[in-house]
Amino acid sequence: MLNVCEIFTSIQGESSFAGRPCTFIRLSGCNLQCVWCDTAYSRLESGNKMSVEQILREASKSHVNLIEITGGEPLLQKDTAALCEELLKSKYTVMIETNGTLDIGVLSSKVKRIVDIKCPGSGSGGSFLVDNIKRLTKNDEVKFVISSVEDAEWAKKICEEHDLPKKCTVIFSPVMSLVSLDSLAKWLTGSGLDAQLGIQLHKIIWGDKRGV
Repeated sequence: MLNVCEIFTSIQGESSFAGRPCTFIRLSGCNLQCVWCDTAYSRLESGNKMSVEQILREASKSHVNLIEITGGEPLLQKDTAALCEELLKSKYTVMIETNGTLDIGVLSSKVKRIVDIKCPGSGSGGSFLVDNIKRLTKNDEVKFVISSVEDAEWAKKICEEHDLPKKCTVIFSPVMSLVSLDSLAKWLTGSGLDAQLGIQLHKIIWGDKRGV
């Protein structure tokens, strides 16, 4: 059984799949409290208990092939890996977004694992499980959410120390209330990093709303 905050279908707003229709399975509970979190409700709400089979039935109603499991922190729940396996067996393209504090090795390498390495400005800096770096594959993505120039410089240092761009896709995404898209774009173009700018497309389309 899993504690599910919400299931909805929208446009994938982030990652290398941005712009594609996607069904989101948002699980409840998180082990961090990032100061800029835009889904705090998923940490605070207990959600509805659902079996893997119930979740699959609900997700199938959208007739969308791309599915993202998110949170909260989905790896806090022991049945998350089993859910991923069943979705893969049903021929879905499966993504999962995790804060990187827990072992991503419990997930199949066929799952696109989006690992959010928390910058100091999040208030959760230092929480990343460094061993996860050796588990990354070309199918995965690492995301840095940037709230300041200091965050960007810190993230650049991490990328260079661990040669992250050669291991997986690297995305720099701004906290849009604190960092403008043009300023981060300008910084990134001058950084020398093989990374891409991530824009929360769903917020540009619908604003800061739940369930989109």
